[in-house]
Amino acid sequence: MQQKPNQFIRLRQQKLEKIKAMGIDPYPVESSRSHSISNLLSDKDSWIAAETQVTIAGRLVAMRRQGKLGFGNIEDASGKIQIYVQQNSLGEENYELFKLCDSGDFIQVTGILFYTQTGEYSLKCTSIKLLGKNIRPLPTVKEKIEDGKTIRYDEFADIELRYRKRYLDLLLNPEHRKVFELRSKLVTAIRHFMDARGYIEVETPILQPLYGGANARPFTTHHNTLDVDLYLRIATELYLKRLIVGGFERVYEIGKNFRNEGMDRTHNPEFTLMEFYEAFSDLTGMMDIAEDLFKHLAWDIVGKDSFKYHGHEVCLSGTWRRASMPKLVTENLGFEVEQASYEELFAFCTKKEIEIPQGAGKGKLISLLYEHFVESKLIQPTFVCDFPKEISPLAKTKPGNPLLADRFELIIAGNEFSNAFSELNDPFDQRARLEAQAKLRELGDDEANVVDEDFLEALEYGMPPMGGQGIGIDRLIMLLTENDSIKEVILFPQMKTS
Repeated sequence: MQQKPNQFIRLRQQKLEKIKAMGIDPYPVESSRSHSISNLLSDKDSWIAAETQVTIAGRLVAMRRQGKLGFGNIEDASGKIQIYVQQNSLGEENYELFKLCDSGDFIQVTGILFYTQTGEYSLKCTSIKLLGKNIRPLPTVKEKIEDGKTIRYDEFADIELRYRKRYLDLLLNPEHRKVFELRSKLVTAIRHFMDARGYIEVETPILQPLYGGANARPFTTHHNTLDVDLYLRIATELYLKRLIVGGFERVYEIGKNFRNEGMDRTHNPEFTLMEFYEAFSDLTGMMDIAEDLFKHLAWDIVGKDSFKYHGHEVCLSGTWRRASMPKLVTENLGFEVEQASYEELFAFCTKKEIEIPQGAGKGKLISLLYEHFVESKLIQPTFVCDFPKEISPLAKTKPGNPLLADRFELIIAGNEFSNAFSELNDPFDQRARLEAQAKLRELGDDEANVVDEDFLEALEYGMPPMGGQGIGIDRLIMLLTENDSIKEVILFPQMKTS
């Protein structure tokens, strides 16, 4: 009959007490190692010929023992190696310690490398030190050899449990560790890319007295000493623009933003965004830098230009398409949406059972039609330009067309990857736009922008024309690691309380 997990725990606790009774600290302060395991796995014959004594440390991931002889596998972040344990080499007391070890324990071993009689490259131990006793048994992972390759099965595969207990996921599924190692390399590469173009990295407040820079609902908190409500930022935009007013010409920030909204495969309430602003640039400059960045990361860091994403084969090479939102909607629906009246668009949306928010104007209706009938069809990288000004309160008006804003979103496989503007620097126009947003809030639009008087005052001191852009780092990592869920690229995604 299979034992219950708590019985296994009790057995390990009993071993822990025996170790303490031997006068051994099962969680010592000091540890050391002379080499990583990967060092020892390179040029094995040279290590054996040198008969060099080495010390390694890591997790004991398997062990077996018979009488006065034992074997085990020890693993660190760089690799795994077999250890050969013999009582005659260790001494009776040290071998007794080994007998009390379990899979999952952290140990430090010293010895000399050799080949066993079966040809297994191993470390023949002369001493073992316990560094951390494992109390809770690890989930079992089985392996088998097929065509000379090690195949893992029965791994820690419960998706929800993997997200809740990420430490076990990373421990038992090394391929998932590789996703986050690549994420780290990509974020580092993004910083190098921006630094090389003369941008400086800055930090802006996460706790803000007003939230702004995006259409989203915030999380609210309270500062006890000041006795004021504060908001977790939904964007870094308005603070970064203040820095441009202050004399910086190229700034960027990579950091967490927080939006109190729904969750799905591409949305998490806490997410990583890079925003950057360049004085004397515009929308064209923002397109160029986005395309260059994505291609650089794909080719120079990941090593390819085609990726499987949400069931599509996406190619990042070539010249990316640049298309007008109204024209895309017109092409898909068969009538000129810019020439249509508000009443005609409203009737069409109503017929198609599209929910229309209170206060929506003609521009909002065009954007709703785009979201319902066009966006999901844009598979290859496309800069969708000419967003309605009504839904773009921080962007300049498109020259010659008062309905539209000088704005784009980068769409790949039907998903938004970046959002960019030719930034509005007219303080009077900006005030009018934000006050219009405030009226939408009064009508019940919780995601409309608020009026930020300090930001408007900053604009009155003068802000140069510039381009600005926000790139969703999590979604970019999803694409470049070919993952369809944002939870696969965030170490600790938000989960419903169990």
